[in-house]
Amino acid sequence: MIDQKKPDTKQRLLDGALAAVREHGVSGTSARTIAAAAGVNQALVFYHFGSVDDLLGAACRQATEQRVAHYADRFAAVTSLRELLQVGRTLHAAELAQGNVSVLAQMLAAAQSNERLAEPIRATFALWTGEIETVLRRVLTGSPIAEVADVPGLAQAISAAFVGLELFEGVDAAGGRRSMEAIDQLAVLVEVMDELGPLATRVLRSKIKKRL
Repeated sequence: MIDQKKPDTKQRLLDGALAAVREHGVSGTSARTIAAAAGVNQALVFYHFGSVDDLLGAACRQATEQRVAHYADRFAAVTSLRELLQVGRTLHAAELAQGNVSVLAQMLAAAQSNERLAEPIRATFALWTGEIETVLRRVLTGSPIAEVADVPGLAQAISAAFVGLELFEGVDAAGGRRSMEAIDQLAVLVEVMDELGPLATRVLRSKIKKRL
């Protein structure tokens, strides 16, 4: 009889891949270290996934899908750019504590020179940026900023900032905090612009368009 409480081999390998990256880093992760973390024979890495890179890509994507789903309700409740950044800070702190941001940052770094990893990691990163882009389109509706902002690009910038800050905070915690505060100040500026009266808003739109 199959024990329903025991994860199947593929899931154990997916979990083991992330555990191996957390313990050894991407450069130290191999079929052997993954199999040891999963408690299975290392040959099963290749049987189920074909390669270590394919397994790492699948593990990172599955974990990110789960985390994005976990925060879906919070994203859906956001009504302003400042609220989005507050959710982002909460998310960043939680994911950092669990080691998830570190794993994603390492995978992004490894993908720079590994095309086999690059495609699945791009798709994984897009899960976060897609969720953020949806929120941005909603909260910027009617704002002068929406007329000139590259919303998909802004979503990517926000996602990249929160991942990059994990690396930056590791060597300069105070600088990381100041970076977050500066992002918050930009959100306040957007709110102030949105609260301008009709005449000021028209003038602002006109000036922005002339500068583009």
